[in-house]
Amino acid sequence: MGKKTEKKILTLADVLKDEVVGFVREIVAIPSPSGQEGTVVERLMQEMKRIGYDEVRVDPMGNLLGRMGSGLKIVAIDGHCDTVGVGHPDLWTCDPFAGDFRDGVIYGRGASDQKGGLASAVYAGKILKEVGISEEITLWVVASVQEEDCEGLCWQYIVKEDQIVPDAVLLTEPTNLGIAVGQRGRLELEVRTEGVSCHGSAPERGENAIYKMAPIIQDVERLNRRLADDPFLGRGSVTISQVRSTAPSLCAVADSATIHLDRRLTRGETIELARREVESLPSVEAAGAKVNLLDYTAASYTGLVYPARAYYPVWTMEETHPLVQMATRTFRTAFGEEPRVNRWAFSTNGVATKGMFGIPTVGFGPGEEVHAHSPMDRVRVDQLVKAMAFYAAFVQSLGGVWSNEDAS
Repeated sequence: MGKKTEKKILTLADVLKDEVVGFVREIVAIPSPSGQEGTVVERLMQEMKRIGYDEVRVDPMGNLLGRMGSGLKIVAIDGHCDTVGVGHPDLWTCDPFAGDFRDGVIYGRGASDQKGGLASAVYAGKILKEVGISEEITLWVVASVQEEDCEGLCWQYIVKEDQIVPDAVLLTEPTNLGIAVGQRGRLELEVRTEGVSCHGSAPERGENAIYKMAPIIQDVERLNRRLADDPFLGRGSVTISQVRSTAPSLCAVADSATIHLDRRLTRGETIELARREVESLPSVEAAGAKVNLLDYTAASYTGLVYPARAYYPVWTMEETHPLVQMATRTFRTAFGEEPRVNRWAFSTNGVATKGMFGIPTVGFGPGEEVHAHSPMDRVRVDQLVKAMAFYAAFVQSLGGVWSNEDAS
């Protein structure tokens, strides 16, 4: 029984290769920056309905929710359908929205991060439709929104408002087919200096806020070099991602300057610690600068505003946790080798599922993290096929119908 299911899943994943390639190319060709995901959500919804999901709906935030089964054990496979922008178009060697396909690789914005993983999850539902999902399981395949701007916000909404609380979550962010069990956290801060404007022809009459900011910028760079380290998650970090100023005109002294800080938190670092570290910088104190925590208040493509603090907690899963053990056994049984167990350098929706709500969460996805947000964005077809098989097998494992004979 178990071995037959195993073989059928692997065979179906291979049979579906051309179909999933066409689907990935199609959704990569649909631009879907955060807050503008409506068109790709519509296409994903059509595919779920065509496959035969038991229920397909879009919640008020715009998250697409596809359900299979009605068991007591709730499993969610999540993939965000929004992407970052293209950046400078001259850096691309292909049209980022053409779904370019050559030599077994699909290129384009979002191919790795993470429309490849999302499409594989949707098609894992097709495999499960064929082999039969366990009566113990309710599976939700989620195409979530606004992750690139505010990771985890979608799952705050799904848990609190949709009241879907999974027993386990599998994230399809790119892992190069490794198993991810954690990540650093993230925090957004702003530092603001105030000045006094005057005519630019006589700057000595005013107080230039940009000059007051200059030593703060240098202190932030130095702060990054001495942040805490963790043997698994790596170092905390801080970088300035934006600098802006205000003045009555371009012929006037700046009366304010603001820098935006992207602060990555490693294990043991907290929101309070990170803020104090910046507030206590000598240049911040000397300038009387203000350090502010930020909130995310952007509307989703449906028009819904769901405000949240721009704080994303650290999370990890122990390798001895039953869900991690199940994921490693599933990989070993399916592919006949040991998986790489590691963590992400970037941030994911796990900040909510595990970091905020304590829901056991692991990650497994096609594509490589190094290609995310870059003009080399790509995903390999052989990895799409393996991801499809893994997702279906993982769900069957949690339902107790996947063979674990080779797991010992």
